[in-house]
Amino acid sequence: MYQYIIRRILVFIPMLLALSIIVFGLAKAAPGDPFTGKILDPNINPEVYEQQREALGLNKPVPIQYLNWAKEVAQGNFGESITFNGRSVQSLIKERILNTVYLGIVALGITLVVAIPIGIYSARKPYSLLDYGATTFGFAGLAIPNFFFGLVVIYLLSIKMGWFPAQGTLTSNDLSGFAEFKDRLHHMVLPGLTLGLASTASYMRYMRSEVLDVLGSDYIRTAKAKGMSDRNVLYKHTLRNAMIPIITLMGFEFGAILSGAIITEQVFNFPGLGTLFINAITNRDYPVVMAIALLLGVAILVGNLIADIFYSIVDPRIRYD
Repeated sequence: MYQYIIRRILVFIPMLLALSIIVFGLAKAAPGDPFTGKILDPNINPEVYEQQREALGLNKPVPIQYLNWAKEVAQGNFGESITFNGRSVQSLIKERILNTVYLGIVALGITLVVAIPIGIYSARKPYSLLDYGATTFGFAGLAIPNFFFGLVVIYLLSIKMGWFPAQGTLTSNDLSGFAEFKDRLHHMVLPGLTLGLASTASYMRYMRSEVLDVLGSDYIRTAKAKGMSDRNVLYKHTLRNAMIPIITLMGFEFGAILSGAIITEQVFNFPGLGTLFINAITNRDYPVVMAIALLLGVAILVGNLIADIFYSIVDPRIRYD
């Protein structure tokens, strides 16, 4: 197992290198630079802006710019933001990442709590009223875009009902302790529901399909023939095998939640990595864009590694040599 983990980590290096080249190339393929498209002060000599471009290395060939950036990243330095008053990229990410991580945890928690029980019940009672309702919800969840569903829940649960706040992370900066935790959780309910909608639909359908397959297996019929109760058959035999595809989804979800939060955070004006990423793209702030893109790539790779490890825990037949 340890040798397998080491091999996977070594494979991460060329994958991250390829990811960084692609993202950097796409960013540079966009026309202009951080000084393009802005209303520049006409009283300032244009040579000043040229000097700033030169100081930032924006006048150098693209391969040289990439190599200079990659050299700094290899030393753990992502550079300074071009548009956020020269602040370091690390400080910007550190200030926002916890909000996105907390939002992702809430969204994943909502997904698992809702999807797994409904998926199991739909498999045990196929073609029942609840099964048809769950199927309808699943297709609706996959079809409705996050931004549209977010606007709907803001209108219904925030504006009309007044149950939850529509934006932000805290009502007041003076809160602390449990009061702060409760207020943060209150602010994350609506974006968490929005972010977890499509995932809930996918998890529910996968869970229903896998439980149905496992319930029709020979060893399940043998367990029932030996007199095991339905509860023991479900929790000791069925779920353990049915959870393998769910673990696969969770591996991808580890990074997908962070990347999916980009749109959701914009809708709810949630100060996380998503809003930072959009602002950086809009202003062509390449150091911030590259750092967040690499972070998302690492999250997906690590999520898949964790999923592989959990495979061997859930199913002892799986071994990594």
